[in-house]
Amino acid sequence: MDTGIGAEESKANDLGTERYSKPIPDILSQIKDSYAELRPAERRVADVVLADVTFAVDASNAEIAKRADVSEPTVTRFCRGIGCDGVRDFKLKLAQSLVVGRLYLAPVSPREQSEDSSPLWNVVFGEARNALSAVERSIDPADILRAANLVAEAHQVLVFGLGGSSTTLAQETQNRLFRYGVVVSAHSDPYIMKMAASALKPNDLLIAISGTGRTREVVEVVELARHYRAKTIAITAPDSDLAGAVDLALTVDVPEFPDALKPTASRYAFLAILDLVSTAVGYRLEPAARETLRRIKYTVVTHRKGKASEPLGD
Repeated sequence: MDTGIGAEESKANDLGTERYSKPIPDILSQIKDSYAELRPAERRVADVVLADVTFAVDASNAEIAKRADVSEPTVTRFCRGIGCDGVRDFKLKLAQSLVVGRLYLAPVSPREQSEDSSPLWNVVFGEARNALSAVERSIDPADILRAANLVAEAHQVLVFGLGGSSTTLAQETQNRLFRYGVVVSAHSDPYIMKMAASALKPNDLLIAISGTGRTREVVEVVELARHYRAKTIAITAPDSDLAGAVDLALTVDVPEFPDALKPTASRYAFLAILDLVSTAVGYRLEPAARETLRRIKYTVVTHRKGKASEPLGD
């Protein structure tokens, strides 16, 4: 997706390679946190910067001073007052903040809606439908069956995911597969992941989940698992480092509607892939899977009152 930040990103990268090898501080937060301590003239500079960050990144010292109705030395004092070495250092950090946070600096209007519906509906339901459609277009049913065979034939299955959505999806994978009698466990701690991957054997399987496919820790544990000859599956973005590192990649590209307040839609796509794989595993392991499900349902129903048609253990 084109977010329109190419120029700022290039500028930030060009400036950053000259002096900084460590993470650049969030200068927008520094401006806001230091605002009360600034002099009145310096606050006018802060107001100009916060009102139009893109302008401040591209403008000269004189242009910022003119818009804030202050002198150029005041702009320099402002930069030092918020912890920067000078104007150039300030511009570097400001450009980096803009690259990371453009979607969070200004509201994005929801898509057009009919008069009788909330603007939330298209943002949420529309993105969910788009994600599911992307899975239908992208995933080869033969790959789902291959994945199911790998799960069904594995001595044990480890599922790894880092971050909010991937961690939740890893836990959901464990929740889906154990009901068929699969020996499965999910992990999201990087050190546990490395230790667990080191203990894998050729008849074991690792499933790695990553929305971007660039999470270094996840790619590293996949490489470690393959070193010990375990089989590997990824649910991730296409043409990513993770997709290229595994035996079988189940990939889907889900462009995101640029609304920072809306949860990512790719999790709908990944959850659909998990549903496809787990269902295929159930059919692959019949009748043993059906008997395990029966035992679980019997235990749940006898533990609490309910109907046989209710969700299994949820």
